[in-house]
Amino acid sequence: MALHPVILCGGSGTRLWPMSRAALPKQFLSLVSDRTMLQETVTRLSGLPDLAPSVLICNEEHRFLVAEQLREIKQTPAAILLEPVGRNTAPAVTLAALALVARDPDALMLVLPADHVIRDVAAFHAATAVAVQAAKSDRLVTFGIRPDRPHTGYGYIKLGTALELEGCHQVDRFVEKPDSATAEAFLAAGDHLWNSGMFVFKASRYLEEIARFQPAMLQICRQAIAAAVQDLDFCRIPAETFTTCPSDSIDYAVMEKTDAAVVVPVNLGWSDVGSWQALWEVAGKDGAGNVTRGDVYLEAVQNSYVRADSKMVAVIGLDDVVVVETADAVLVSHKDCAQNVKNVVSRLNAQSRTESTFHRRVYRPWGSYEGIDAGPRYQVKRITVQPGQKLSLQMHHHRAEHWVVVSGTARVTCDSESKLLAENQSTYIPLGASHRLENPGKLPLEIIEVQSGAYLGEDDIVRFEDVYHRDQP
Repeated sequence: MALHPVILCGGSGTRLWPMSRAALPKQFLSLVSDRTMLQETVTRLSGLPDLAPSVLICNEEHRFLVAEQLREIKQTPAAILLEPVGRNTAPAVTLAALALVARDPDALMLVLPADHVIRDVAAFHAATAVAVQAAKSDRLVTFGIRPDRPHTGYGYIKLGTALELEGCHQVDRFVEKPDSATAEAFLAAGDHLWNSGMFVFKASRYLEEIARFQPAMLQICRQAIAAAVQDLDFCRIPAETFTTCPSDSIDYAVMEKTDAAVVVPVNLGWSDVGSWQALWEVAGKDGAGNVTRGDVYLEAVQNSYVRADSKMVAVIGLDDVVVVETADAVLVSHKDCAQNVKNVVSRLNAQSRTESTFHRRVYRPWGSYEGIDAGPRYQVKRITVQPGQKLSLQMHHHRAEHWVVVSGTARVTCDSESKLLAENQSTYIPLGASHRLENPGKLPLEIIEVQSGAYLGEDDIVRFEDVYHRDQP
């Protein structure tokens, strides 16, 4: 039986603001190594026996991030399924199971979130081998992390009877996130594990249990997969069908109800990196217990996480703090209050501010753009277009644009005229003109764009042609 990784790439990671934002959440960030968390998740699979190409499930707005990050590590997925809306993990895994059984009726699924840290890859492989054997016997297997402290931010699994297969136990019950006293009791008793959210089971067996416990969910997911459309490298799930699907997690929908649930207790050096405190715990530290990233100066500082993304950051005489600087926001918090970062995001959303959604640099399938300056009736951006890529053929109702090439070569289309521009050359795009920017060269193209007009929002784009099949900017 082939083992098919199913990687869940949803989630917003609001507790890691200001690094993690809706348009670029934590699974697409390099937080613990030079690779992103998604890339780490995919690469740690290498060496597992009978491994098939991965199936990834993500939000539509993140599809090009997923594809590009896989390309960077030279991985070709079996499929990238696009959810038009989030409906939690049970429908996502149901979609993947339906897609897999259509190609491989005996498919085994290894379901993994894209944003977890696993430091002991060998232990992960060994635990997966145990889980695979249990799954071949029609069990639905989850991984339970042996706790090393009374954590109140995780759900727990109570161990049941040991099975004949060494390393496996029946699941006695799933437990919601406990209070401190209950978590202390769980740790002392030694019979409770952290719920990791990772699973192994036959796709067909999982669908049997979904049919048993969630027939409406299964019916809608069948309809959605049947009506799915291939678009470039992506499989688009139709919104009109999938939005009617019930929202539920695998735990609530299946694992807490089935009598086939088993757990493999593991020590993996695992974390879901759900806060800056958690990231500090798993990162490499200096002799004073500090974790630093970027241009940082520390004096009389201990047990702190300090990250500088765009500017020099100095911290003096503080212990147990989190300081995170980005181009447009700074977070300063005591580590014990790191979970409260979500309150900042809620406030930003309530005020309709963009800092909860976008970084100053915004990624697009053709490259990226970064805001440099803005004022009444003008805006300045730095635009990077990757080799061989092109923006859509478009026009604007409310703004004109001036482009200056900083490096690389640009092919500019403006109405019926097309021309090449080299470094230090410029052009003007009048309001209402149809235009396109392309990079025909082998090096990244960088331009400075000055917009002027009555309205400068990203939604002032009328697309006539787009190689990426986008309806929105």
